[in-house]
Amino acid sequence: RLITTMYMFIFVSLCFLGAKLNAETECIAQTSEFKKKGDYLLGGLFDHVRGTLHSNIPVAPLFMMDLIPMVRLISSLFYGASSSVFSRKQNFPSFLRTVHTNEDVIEIIWKLLKEFNWNWVAFLYIDDDYGRDGLNVFIKKIKDTEICMAFSCGLSKNTNYPKLFKQIESLRVKVMVVFTAEWTAEDLINSAIQQNVTNKVWIAVDAWSLHKGLPKKAGIRNIGTVLGIAEGKVTIPGFNDFIYSFKAQIQYENEEQDSFCNQMCNCSSLSAEDIITADPSFNFPVYSAVYAVAHALHAVLQCGADSCNKDIKVYPNLVLNELKKLNFTLLKQTVQFDKNGDPKFGSYDIVFWNEGGDAERIGSYTFHPKITHFKIDKSKIHWHGDKKPESFSSEECPEGYMKKQEGFHKCSFSCKICPKGTYVNTTDPYNCISCKDTEWSKEGSTSCTARLLEYVSFSDPAAIVIMIGTVILLVLTVAISILFALNNNTPVVRSAGGPMCFLVLGCISLCSISVFFCFGKATTVFCMLRYFPVILFGSVCLACFAVRSFQIICIFKIFDKLPMLRSYWTKYYGSCLIICLVFFIQAAQLISGIIVSPPTPYPDTLSYSDRFILRCYILKNHKASSGSLSLLFLLLFLTFFFSYASKNLPKHYNEARALSFCMLHQILIWIIFATGYTLYHGKYLQVFSALATLLSLYSFLIKYFIPKCYIIIFKPEQNTQQYFQDLILTYSTQSPYSL
Repeated sequence: RLITTMYMFIFVSLCFLGAKLNAETECIAQTSEFKKKGDYLLGGLFDHVRGTLHSNIPVAPLFMMDLIPMVRLISSLFYGASSSVFSRKQNFPSFLRTVHTNEDVIEIIWKLLKEFNWNWVAFLYIDDDYGRDGLNVFIKKIKDTEICMAFSCGLSKNTNYPKLFKQIESLRVKVMVVFTAEWTAEDLINSAIQQNVTNKVWIAVDAWSLHKGLPKKAGIRNIGTVLGIAEGKVTIPGFNDFIYSFKAQIQYENEEQDSFCNQMCNCSSLSAEDIITADPSFNFPVYSAVYAVAHALHAVLQCGADSCNKDIKVYPNLVLNELKKLNFTLLKQTVQFDKNGDPKFGSYDIVFWNEGGDAERIGSYTFHPKITHFKIDKSKIHWHGDKKPESFSSEECPEGYMKKQEGFHKCSFSCKICPKGTYVNTTDPYNCISCKDTEWSKEGSTSCTARLLEYVSFSDPAAIVIMIGTVILLVLTVAISILFALNNNTPVVRSAGGPMCFLVLGCISLCSISVFFCFGKATTVFCMLRYFPVILFGSVCLACFAVRSFQIICIFKIFDKLPMLRSYWTKYYGSCLIICLVFFIQAAQLISGIIVSPPTPYPDTLSYSDRFILRCYILKNHKASSGSLSLLFLLLFLTFFFSYASKNLPKHYNEARALSFCMLHQILIWIIFATGYTLYHGKYLQVFSALATLLSLYSFLIKYFIPKCYIIIFKPEQNTQQYFQDLILTYSTQSPYSL
């Protein structure tokens, strides 16, 4: 029974092949014409057929099962309809096919366009559901790719081809994808020959790529090069013998034919040679469809080698379930369906219409669930004019230039050179990508180069000199501290500030620590120690000098007029209170700034293009940093103001005068540094910073402490109580500011 059924299926396939050869052939079969229970239909069920694929949704033969008329579920195995809509299982739950979908055909077309670098194409399609589905699939496929659809047009019997070709020519399109049926392709190609269209590339889909007449038509060579996609040809053993045998049987009476296939097929006008030489594209899909049904029935009926279980009732859903689970090999081809009812495996041939009028195989595309394989032998293609046509809207930009889209199509663009610090690559040709902070590039670059990190190392000669100077400063500070400690009760030490001198000398030593962290590669710790000791302990130093200069002016000019002020100043330790207040305010500002946003190194990429220097944010918190620096400058200004106001004190009682010169030097040093910081941005900027810090610390020693050391060591006669009292008495009696 199964063998008889298979012959019935193969017989009906002849009607389909005949329909491809004879436009007047009609194969009409409705389910009502099936006369025997358990008969199966393979073929027919056309909406209307006047030639190959000429229906609202062009189809090849459709297999349906109507095993039990009462069951509404109708399973169908459809091997000719490639429209993607049939993959929607919510709409077509029982639809299966043995030909590949439009998505697969468009995938191969896309591969061809990429292979030959054609990105400006026209898409011509038959104006029906099949063609519009191909158009939609193509649009989705080329989205977000380099390929642009310059023009699309639905073709019908009313198409104005002269106007169509003028539009294509005006757009400078050289490549046309023709997604249509045979009769539409015939009209298109014939019109192209008549309109003298030349040097185009025509990409034919499987519906007409193996056309027997067009490749041999006069003038076909002038229109350009025709590349096509065709179902892979699989030779079916014994097919030719069966055709000859069938054509002999078809001479019998109608009742004999009826009992053979149960269909009305007027195929008598076709010879066996006509059928054998017809387009073999669908031979294997028909053949595999028959075997798929046979395998499904074999499984449902629990058939063995010799017999089947006759007690099993066959329902459509049982056959459908078995069809979905099929996985068998036929003529070295794997037959299996995916979840959408589409074939998992298969292959397409890439063909070229050669000068002999044949569709020559030049490549293939093999489908597999895990990997696909595309290959093409370009040497077999003989281009019209002996040169591969180029199809683009705008010429490719030179290296280092970005594409700036002009108008609607992304393929229409102008070229703009990428500025320095950016680059453009093939991944995103429409944007100049900024280099990283640690990279650089010249104008018009396609990649970035790592910047050279520059910093002053500890072995740099400038760093060595400054560090030696810092060590000398520390030695002098320790020596002065020892000298002052040994002469702590002498008038010179007491007039210099007494215990306050040791606080100042200690702060100077702590400030000098910052100098060592101005060298080497900047880190978060280095950034903190590079500035915070100078700001904090420098503020304490200035607070001490400000208090001391205020005390001097009060002693000589204010306390005698305001004795209560002297009483409060002495009673509440005014000098200590102010110094401690300055310390805690400055410390609070610095600590809060560190907590909120720790100082971190940042790459200076603006000063130089090919290298960068790690610099430090003193404080990212602008409020804290501005507060700390404002307090520092306020103390500097007050110290200078009070000391300058005391400039006319006794000549040898020179603390105020020394402080005035010291503060003046401080101001000049940092003004010079600020000017250099603005004008110079090289790696030695930190050397200037370290030098400015060191010079400012030296100015404290040289202008304030060294003169007192000189008196202690070389002029001990001036380091007596009587000498100082005489100076004060002389100033009190002679000064115009005396009371």
